[in-house]
Amino acid sequence: MVVVKDTVPTKEMKILNITAQKPHSTGSGTYLTELVQNWNAQGHEQAVIAGIYEDDRLYFSKEVKVYPVYYKSKELPFAIFGMSDEMPYESMKYSNMDEKVLEKFSQTFREKIALAMQEVNPDMIVCHHLYLLTALVREWYPDKKIYGICHGSDLRQFLKNTLKREWIREKIGQLNGVIVLHEKQKQLVQEMFSMQQDKIHIVGVGYNQSVFWKRKVEKTNTKQIVFAGKVTEKKGIFSLLHAVEKLPYKENELTIKIAGGIGTEKEFRKIRWLAEKCRYPITFLGGLNQEELAKLFCKSHVFVLPSFYEGLPLVVLEAMACGCKIVCSDLLGVKQWISENVQGGEVAFITLPSMQNTDEPVGEELPQFESRLAEGIYKKLEQSSEEKPDLSKVSWEGISLRILELFAE
Repeated sequence: MVVVKDTVPTKEMKILNITAQKPHSTGSGTYLTELVQNWNAQGHEQAVIAGIYEDDRLYFSKEVKVYPVYYKSKELPFAIFGMSDEMPYESMKYSNMDEKVLEKFSQTFREKIALAMQEVNPDMIVCHHLYLLTALVREWYPDKKIYGICHGSDLRQFLKNTLKREWIREKIGQLNGVIVLHEKQKQLVQEMFSMQQDKIHIVGVGYNQSVFWKRKVEKTNTKQIVFAGKVTEKKGIFSLLHAVEKLPYKENELTIKIAGGIGTEKEFRKIRWLAEKCRYPITFLGGLNQEELAKLFCKSHVFVLPSFYEGLPLVVLEAMACGCKIVCSDLLGVKQWISENVQGGEVAFITLPSMQNTDEPVGEELPQFESRLAEGIYKKLEQSSEEKPDLSKVSWEGISLRILELFAE
């Protein structure tokens, strides 16, 4: 549970935030961006190291110093390494990283981080993802206070890939502390990195309440389902399309909106083919900014996240704040975290099929999962009572203050 004290640590801190990926564009990117914005508002000096492409835009306040590391450049002549196998932008898999690429990756980030360290001299380094770059930073700066923030996808990478696994395990275990999303994740981090329990802190995620709130909009008589996230198999999108075919509505009584970037073109062609066969109209909206997404949620009746693997999906809170009823896979640790932090959060959790290789469902069990998913969607669509979840404990302001308290301690 997130507990925010009445006082904020009075000492202004210098914080260096580090990620090997794009900020802003994914759940972990949102986490970094919101922490930076809130800490900036609270008067702390900050810098950000982020891996991006040259045509990407960064949305940080002018007070925040930004040190971009450019992929597909002379220094890094390859695409961004995605923490998930499918990213909503061009990416490579860590499993394809060889020694030559690793050397270029390490050298380029080390030079940019060294520049930031010299110019900012931070009191604290905050690294996003318990994986390769965080382990490198721990090795480069053994005497600095370094905290890692776990997002779930990093644990999946660690389990699936042999890339410097034992070395990463050792270095992550040497961090001053780790921020995790929920109790189950704390247990995993403790076991995987042989880390002391008192160095692992449950904080969770927050949502931007200035963007995601219940607007007064006229909802049509047509029932509307919405999905938001990467449009990929591992997000359960195929199962969602199969599940809606099991619903008993007429063709003009239901519509499905799908927001988010795609994985591979090959996979997306299969998704579109399946969508075109569906008797209900399905619209692919592509990536939306937060304002556009909030308006979409407000016009929708039910938000569905049938994902096979997540850390703690922020998008569930965002949809809930906009008045959507929620149907979500029973993801590890999520039900407990929501029950402890969101009073009145009446989420329909759908039991997942058995998994192999961390995030791959057993094919024979998918039809039963899709039937359960259809049943959950139907019940929420037919539910007449209004839900009034209390999201006051999960604002980004509260999350950022709690992390600052951990630093101050």
